[in-house]
Formats: sequence, C-alpha cells, structure tokens
Amino acid sequence: MKKVVLLTMFLGIGWGGFAQQPQTTDSPLVHDPVMAKQGDTYYLFATGEGVSVMSSKDLKTWKFEKPVFAEAPQWAVEAVKGYKGHTWAPDIIYHNGQYHLFYSCSAFAKNTSVIGHATNPTLDPADPDFKWTDHGKIIQSVPNRDMWNAIDPNIIIDDDGTPWMSFGSFWDGIKMVKLTDDLMQVAQPEEWHSLCSRPRSFGLDDKDPGDGAVEAPFIMKHGDYYYLFVSFDYCCRGKDSNYKVVVGRSKSVVGPYADKEGKPMAKGGGTLVIEGNEAYAGIGHNAAYHIDGKDYFLCHAYSIAEDGAPKLFIREMTWTADGWPVVNY
Repeated sequence: MKKVVLLTMFLGIGWGGFAQQPQTTDSPLVHDPVMAKQGDTYYLFATGEGVSVMSSKDLKTWKFEKPVFAEAPQWAVEAVKGYKGHTWAPDIIYHNGQYHLFYSCSAFAKNTSVIGHATNPTLDPADPDFKWTDHGKIIQSVPNRDMWNAIDPNIIIDDDGTPWMSFGSFWDGIKMVKLTDDLMQVAQPEEWHSLCSRPRSFGLDDKDPGDGAVEAPFIMKHGDYYYLFVSFDYCCRGKDSNYKVVVGRSKSVVGPYADKEGKPMAKGGGTLVIEGNEAYAGIGHNAAYHIDGKDYFLCHAYSIAEDGAPKLFIREMTWTADGWPVVNY
C-alpha cells in the first residue's frame, strides 16, 4: 500500500515544487521505480505528482525531468475519490513504435483504484516529437465488487507476442489480464488469471485490504522461465518498513508460479531475493531488466541512516546455476 503523506514528504516533486528540486543527484529519493533505455540515456519513472521522471547516462547521476502529467488527468480525478494527481507505481514498455506508460490512481488502503495508460513516441524531452498522450482507463477496481486492487501494473509480452498485464496489492493478491495488441484495453473475450496470494484473515469486510501483504508484481523472462517478482509485507513506514522481494517461476507466463522449494505462489510461496539489513529497513517494489548484456534489479530501499527515506537501489543481478536470481547489497 502507498502512503501518500510519506511519499509527498520524501519526493516533493510536484507541479508547483518542481523548480525547487536540485537539477541532478547521485542519491535520489524515489518510490516504485521502473526504467527504460533510449539511445544512451536511461529514463526512470516513479510514484509522484503526475508521475516523477529522471534521466541518467550512467545509472549513477540522475537529472530531474518534468513529470509526465502537468496536471491530474480529469477522468481519473472523477473516477477515484480523493485522487488529486499523486500517481503511483508506473510501468514503462516500448511496443509497436511507442513508449507505453501504465500508472495507478488510488487512495490509501482502498481499492477504489484505476490503472491508466499513456503513450509517447520518444522519451527524450528535447525531441520535437516528444508528447505524452493519455488514453485513459485500462481497468478499475470497485469496493464490494472486486477482491483485487487495480494498482501496480506491469506489462510483459510473452514469447507468442501476446501482451499481459499483472497488477494487484493486498486483498486476494496478484492478478493478470490479457491486453489487446495495441495495449489500449483488455482483450476480448476477457482472460484473467490469479498469480500470487497470501493468507487473508477470515471474516474481514471485503472493503478491508486485509493482512495478505503482497503487491508490486514484475515479470521477467530468463532462459526457459518467466520469473514473477512480488513484494511481501509493508512499505511506506520509514524505518519501520519491512518490505522484501520474493520470486517464483513458471514456463508459462500465466503460471502457475512456484518458488525454489516448489510451493505455489498462489498459496503463499516465494523464494527470498532481498530484504532489509543493517543499512535498509525494507527493500521492495522492484523491476528487473536485461539491458546491454547485463541484468539489472532496481527498487526503493528505506535508508536507516537517513531516517527511513526511500532511496533508489540499483544492482546488477546474477543467476545461480539452477536458474534463480541473486541480488547483493
């Protein structure tokens, strides 16, 4: 779950405050980062007012760019009570000649949520063709109707060229739905799958997010397997956060995913990838990419030395001989 007050305090990258931010930083404050590379430049997208954006040539020094949206999408303001532009957990993918940005609009601890979609032919703000076009809603979750939460989208194109969107936070866990080839809407007839869940206490009201703390799916193909990364436990509590990343794998993009011991992720399974240590209270909401011959793991980590501030955490990811990801501190 995303705590708006904490994120706003740490990120501070809003429409009115953008000009006050330092132009560059080697230690950015960030939540829920994803990344794409165009040419010689990496572009990072993250939770923030209008979706926060940064760029880097070396993955070390980051330049603040203008947010994706200069003002909150009006359709989302009307669809989600309490949403005013603080936009969560984006995903970015290049497909069919366009960069596709998926983003989450919600309210803390509620599944009154929507996932939206915008496109741009380029990520370079200096390119004359640079322009974000918002296409509106992909899916929406409704309290008392849906036992899932329409946030934390991640898009993967499978080996057959079919696009899928995984998403979810708390409630009944991580879901997946097939998209149309242009990524503009849910494909018809609809095809849905449940990928991962954790036990939820019996008797809770359906509007309650519950205690099955799982969110932030990200799927990566490596070798013969699709790897589903998710975050267990709790973000957004500063030094009290206990976020951690676990993983399972499947030869089919729709699962079933199982951890290293063979336990299905749909029944609470997940092999630990990384968790908090003496430097970070919690580490989570990751993305993973194969870029220029290397595999990268990125997420945010709550720095104990900086009073729980969420810092960008990027590491090269390696693999064990039997095909499981390894991320070192």
